[in-house]
Parts: sequence; structure tokens; C-alpha cells
Amino acid sequence: MTILEAGQAAPDFTLLDQDEHPVSLSDFRGRRVIVYFYPAAQTPGCTTQACDFRDSLASLQGAGYTVLGVSRDTPEKLRAFRESDGLTFPLLSDPDHAVHEAYGAWGEKQNYGKTVTGVLRSTFVLDEEGRIVEAQYNVKATGHVARLRKALGLTTA
Repeated sequence: MTILEAGQAAPDFTLLDQDEHPVSLSDFRGRRVIVYFYPAAQTPGCTTQACDFRDSLASLQGAGYTVLGVSRDTPEKLRAFRESDGLTFPLLSDPDHAVHEAYGAWGEKQNYGKTVTGVLRSTFVLDEEGRIVEAQYNVKATGHVARLRKALGLTTA
């Protein structure tokens, strides 16, 4: 399994967003980017995490960050997620989990005492040149954005 670390170049990708428009990571060169991987749209933990990003988006953007959420969901399901929860940042579809794998956000995990293969909830902070500044694996949905803001030296909103 791939494990990315600070200082490495983030793997580039092009994925469809919730409106079926292609979005490439390279489109964001010159900006700091937060890329987070989550298991499934419209599930309790993923909704909590997405809404936390939504509620912190103005301050994250004010500090120069763009947020991108990535899951295996179809653009149609991502569109419904955006609309039901008022999400205001791009949600990207990675149905074959190739980008998840490139980031090490796909692998074995424990789920209710069983070992399963799936999405490892993970977050990556990239600098303006596309290098990883922060790589966080197996994060908890609840409180994650607050912990991330603290790691980035941003005050809580």
C-alpha cells in the first residue's frame, strides 16, 4: 500500500465532479489544496465531515485553501449529497478507486471487528506547488476539521 508523506509530490488526477465536469489537481497549481477521501456520500460520518468542511470553508478559503472531497460515489449521488447538505466545494467521483490507491486511501481496515478492504478516511494538505504538507490517514470524521485547522495553525471559527 502507498503511504504518502510530507515533502512528496501529490499524485495528479483528473476526476469528474458532481456536475460531471472534469477536475484536475493540476488546475489548482499556485493554490493550497486540501484533498480529503471519505467512504460514502450521505452516510452519517461522511455527512458530519462534509458539513464541517462546509462550515469552515470561508475561513479555510480566507487562509488560501481550496477543499476537494473524493469518494467512489457517482456524480449523480454526489450531486444529491451537495444539494441535500448545501455543500459548496467540489465533490469528485473516483469509482474505480485508482486515485484512492495512489494516495494510500484504499486498503484493509477493521469494520465491526472484521477486516475489510475499502476507503481509509484520509486527508492531504498540498502547497502551491502540489507538494504534500500534511498527510493524515484513518482520521475520525467527527472533529476532524477542527483538528486539521489546529495542525494548520488556523484559529477555530
